[in-house]
Amino acid sequence: MTHTEIRKKFLDFFEKKGHTIVPSSSLLPDDPSVLFTTAGMQQFKPYYTGEADPMKDFGSLNTVSIQKSMRTSDIDEIGDESHLTFFEMLGNFSFGLKPNGSAKGGPSTLFKTSYFKKEAIEYAHKFITNEMGLTISHVSVFKGSSSTHSTKPQGGEPVESTSSGQATVPKDEESKKIWQSLGVSDIREEGMEDVFWGPTGNSGPCGPTTEIYCKNTQGQDVEIWNIVFNEFFCNGSREQLLSNKTKLTPLEKNGIDTGMGLERLVMIAQNTKSIFETALFSPILNLIPIEDTRIKRIITDHSRAIAFLITDGVRPSNKEQGYILRRLMRRVITYGQIHKMDLTIMHDIFAKIHEIYSPIYHDLDRNLIIHEFDNEKEKFEKTLKSGLKELAKIPVFDASGTFKIYESFGLPYEIIKELGGEKAKNLNREDFDKEFKKHQELSRAGIEKKFGGHGLLLDTGELKAADEQELKTVTKLHTATHMLQAALRKVLDGEVKQAGSDITAERLRFDFTFPRKMTNEEIKQVEDLINEAIKKDLPVTFKEMPLEEAQKSGALFFSKQKYPPVVKVYTVGPDPSTSSGPPFSRELCGGPHVTHTGEIGQFKIIREEAVSSGIRRVRAILKE
Repeated sequence: MTHTEIRKKFLDFFEKKGHTIVPSSSLLPDDPSVLFTTAGMQQFKPYYTGEADPMKDFGSLNTVSIQKSMRTSDIDEIGDESHLTFFEMLGNFSFGLKPNGSAKGGPSTLFKTSYFKKEAIEYAHKFITNEMGLTISHVSVFKGSSSTHSTKPQGGEPVESTSSGQATVPKDEESKKIWQSLGVSDIREEGMEDVFWGPTGNSGPCGPTTEIYCKNTQGQDVEIWNIVFNEFFCNGSREQLLSNKTKLTPLEKNGIDTGMGLERLVMIAQNTKSIFETALFSPILNLIPIEDTRIKRIITDHSRAIAFLITDGVRPSNKEQGYILRRLMRRVITYGQIHKMDLTIMHDIFAKIHEIYSPIYHDLDRNLIIHEFDNEKEKFEKTLKSGLKELAKIPVFDASGTFKIYESFGLPYEIIKELGGEKAKNLNREDFDKEFKKHQELSRAGIEKKFGGHGLLLDTGELKAADEQELKTVTKLHTATHMLQAALRKVLDGEVKQAGSDITAERLRFDFTFPRKMTNEEIKQVEDLINEAIKKDLPVTFKEMPLEEAQKSGALFFSKQKYPPVVKVYTVGPDPSTSSGPPFSRELCGGPHVTHTGEIGQFKIIREEAVSSGIRRVRAILKE
């Protein structure tokens, strides 16, 4: 069974069970507490807590998705048979079932009735055994545990407290009985660390889980599906939860959150010994002219992650998501150099990734991925040879000296640790990260001193820039955002209204009202309109005027934003008060902006996606 057939089978199965199919969200989440989207439930967090209404946004209390995901915690483990940075999660989700079993949303129909343990387990069992034709080797259930909790629950009945003040989360007898009724006899009870799913990020929904295992061709039990029963809200991270440093509060409505790794399911379905022997990986792996299996797996994994991160708007840099992308790129480049691999083979590797995934993810841009990789390679190769020579001179590797090598030559920690061999035996990631954090704090202190006590040179909420160079970039992107809204309104017949925006030094993000997915032709028309205006080097000017006058002038404004009594109206193109020709765009804004559109560079839309029902999102970048 191909990965394409498995995807379709999964989505079709749950659609027939009353689930709305929701597209994968970006790898860059809206949640500022995490770098990447790490699970399918991440885009659905507000629906478990009652902050958002699933009936309004999806027309259903139940959804299903195949989510692109990225986890950085496993980077040091990449190269074995199972760990990945980029992966995909199959998931079904249900929101809104009250603890007493009654559903929100009116009549008992498939779409208006949510579900909990019984249906979630029965659906999973049927999909694995009937639809996939696989055998479940064993399942796990929660054996019960204790954790601190709030005495003022959000809803439902308070969790019972012990005399020590701990809250008892009871043993999951219900799930055990459901599995037994389905004929599963090997049911294993496990504790908080294994089958209690913590919140995504710094806080969020959580609860006990039940896990499904199948055997691979080597007879090993492989966890393929995790079904989380969201019954609690955790006001802290998973680590804090496990160490009893945070509180559990019963949710007002229970929910279902499941995650099944596509790569693992494909491995079981295709009867391979590891995920790297499946049709998702082997065509990429076979292109790499290196004998070392571990290195081939690292390059394969990192190449997939690089392709999807670039597609979602990440660019290599020394901070946050850009730092992770740079680490992955430089690790690939370094291994290529060490193993005397002609790195132009990466063009073929990215072409193969495009061939495998572009039928599913249409926005994968092979040429853009290759362009960005080659740019980083060109920058890094200038210092790589010097860095490797310097590495050979170091007698013993400690965190401070290792960080200096990273800072001077850009060699990733993983490479330094590996090449250091015996000399680096006492070097660990934790100490290296402490040095990195210390460096960031010193840099931030320098910026604060230079710019009057502010960590960012610019932080308006919408625009963020840490230094003067980033300020130049976000200024260009800010003007481009005005032009994007104007172009969207021209191409989409004025139906567009701004629903939010966010601009960093790497990309712009613009949310707008529109009832459907944009076509490729519409996206191209928007890009062409903006790039034509950039080539014309139109003037960008502003006038100050009273707010009421500005709003009556026809200038666009964001209805959710509070404006001062006197505002600036920015015009891209001829001023309508002095010219008969219409401007390209006209909008209320506090700046900053370029003075002429020619300063902006080439505008490129890298993704158009759904945010919620009736709200679309465009991510775009500027190219030199």
